[in-house]
Parts: sequence; structure tokens; C-alpha cells
Amino acid sequence: MNVFWFLPTHGDSRYLGTSEGGRRVSHDYLKQVAVAADTLGYDGVLLPTGRSCEDAWVTASSLIAETKQLKFLVAVRPGLSAPTLSARMAATFDRLSGGRLLVNVVTGGDPAEQESDGIFGTHKERYEISDEFLKIWREVLTKTHTGEETNFEGKHLSVKGAKAIYPPIQTPYPPLYFGGSSDEAIDLAAEQVDVYLTWGEPPAAVAEKIAKVRARAEKAGRKLRFGIRFHVIVRETNEAAWRAADELISKLDDETIEKAQKSFAKMDSEGQRRMAALHGGRRDKLEVSPNLWAGVGLVRGGAGTALVGDGPTVAARMKEYADLGVDTFILSGYPHLEESYRFAELVFPLLPRKQKEDLPGFNITGPFGEIVANTHVPSAPKATAAKTAANKESQELRVSES
Repeated sequence: MNVFWFLPTHGDSRYLGTSEGGRRVSHDYLKQVAVAADTLGYDGVLLPTGRSCEDAWVTASSLIAETKQLKFLVAVRPGLSAPTLSARMAATFDRLSGGRLLVNVVTGGDPAEQESDGIFGTHKERYEISDEFLKIWREVLTKTHTGEETNFEGKHLSVKGAKAIYPPIQTPYPPLYFGGSSDEAIDLAAEQVDVYLTWGEPPAAVAEKIAKVRARAEKAGRKLRFGIRFHVIVRETNEAAWRAADELISKLDDETIEKAQKSFAKMDSEGQRRMAALHGGRRDKLEVSPNLWAGVGLVRGGAGTALVGDGPTVAARMKEYADLGVDTFILSGYPHLEESYRFAELVFPLLPRKQKEDLPGFNITGPFGEIVANTHVPSAPKATAAKTAANKESQELRVSES
């Protein structure tokens, strides 16, 4: 199981929809989050993209030297830059980071934002451009290893004698991640990407989507991996976690929710439509599946659901998605620095993945925790088997009741 965290380049806060408890986006703060994720043993971080964010490539590049093993999932936007330029940027980043680049292909689903960047194509045309972009991008990077040139003539994009001199470390190129729920998006994923991403919908909906993408990929003679995007709210107890969820939207007024939902309704993203349909803009029906809470999506675009509960409960929910075929979980939580620690401490030990002490270069040099009375080493945690079993039994009871 691969677990990623998130760099909040569009802002961070203790409460949604208000400046109260807000944090300024600065390099120092983003560095804190990135170093925490690296130290805690997260496999990588996702950087968002769009006009509401600091630039993903500049930000990620600035953090290469601040981290050791952390991978960076950075977006390319077909239509905003030439595929050859994007290919050279990817190769350079991969080389300078020691092979730590992952590429997130973002076609975009907000027509107003697209038009502000000079892109006026329809939804269908944007996916045609993305398809041609990736064909060029992949071939250019693949051929860096042999020194060959690329020629391509398409409906929207063409190149003649395209070439990148410096090859990426990863072969044939850094892995491509991509998410989209429309038929055009699924066709693109099946034919060109390595990891298909979905936002956090209920398990039945995710299972249906994975089956659809997998079937299209098999028809194209390909096999994909699958990832999912969630927020997380994890505490020592389920009760505390749900209180934290309520607190996250406690400063949120109805006017702000209505304004956000009107903006989302103007988008032509099928994924955004599915996110909004989970809650319908209402506060009273936010638990859309056991421990799956849609409160974040009241005002946040894109990923709008959170896994809520104590460590064993959240781990159990993640394993349910893993059983569907998901091997990569891209997570975030508010505030991102503190929640990265909570999740690592409460959930990591319960997941089927390497712990940070198993990672290359990690060395245990002393006891964990504060020394007691200047003399005594803190006692080791009590056996958790009984607690885990009790939580599992309680969880199964809640599921049957729901």
C-alpha cells in the first residue's frame, strides 16, 4: 500500500470557508509539511494545480534538496505548455531529484479557468489535445534513452524532429497518474497512463469505476494500477474524530456554501458533478457511506470526502478500498502539518506497508518519547491486539446498524 500526503499550495486552515485559523502559504510552511511527510515515511506528496495555487513545478523543485526519499506528484496541463517543453522539465526534475518525480496529468474541468488561460476548446477537444500531448510526451522521453527524434502530426498538436538530450532516471519515463470520470477520460486512461486516480466515492461506486477502467485497459492490451484521493480526520476515538469533522465546518455559513456550489455547477467535470451529488449542498446528509464524510466538498473543489474515525476504523476502511484494487492512497487533512502526524501515528502501524524504520537510511538511535524524571526511558506501548479486536467488533456493529 502506497500512502501519499498533500502540499497545500492553495492555503491551509483549521476551519473551512473562513480566514479564521488560516495559514499563509509560504515556502517555510510548505517545507515543514514536506519534511514531515518525508520523515514520517509517506511515499510522496501531491501538489495541486490551477490559478488558485502556487505553481506546482516551482514549488516541488524548491523542495528537492529539503527532502531525501519523498516523491513529488506534479501536474502537467495539456494545452498550457508544449509537450516537448513539459518532457524536458520532467526529465530535468527526475534527474535532479534522483528519480523522485511522478506526473499527474490534469486536463481541467473549469471552463472559466481554462478560458482565463487562453484555452477555449470544448470538453471533447480538451481530451483530444491531452491524448495528442501524451503521445508526444511519452515518445520524446522514451527516445531520450536511444537518442532518437520524434515526429508527430495530429489534429491539434504536431512536432517535427522533437528531441530531449537528457533522459530521465526512471525508464522509459516517470509514471503517469491521471483521474477523470467521463468516457473520454476513461478512454485516455486506458490507452496512455500508468495509474488511474479517482476521488473518494463510496466503495460500490469506486468498484464500478475500477471495473470499467480495467475492462477498457484490457481491451487496449494494457494493465493499470489504481489510486484514490481522500481527506482524513483521525483521532484517538471515533467520537473525537466526528467532533473534529463538525469543527472543521463550524465556521462555515450557508451563503459561502451556496456560492461554492454555484461555481461547481458551472464546471463541465464529471468527477466534480459526482462529488457534488454526494451531499447536494446540504449539511444534514454528509456521511455518505460508513465513515465517509462529504463535508469538505461543501466548499472545496475536487476531492471532497474524508475518512473519519479512529486509527483501526480508518485503516479498515482503507483496506476495503484496497480489496477493490486500489494500491495508492493520496491523503490530506486540516491543518496539513498536524494531520500528517496524527495519521502516521494512529494509522501507519495498522497498514500493510513498510514502516519508516524499514526505509533506506533510517536509523533508530534512541528511545521514543520524553525521558521520565531525567532517568527512565518511556515504557513501550501496551499490546494493541485486544484494542484492535474491540474496535473491529464495534465497527462491524456500526456497519450492520447503518
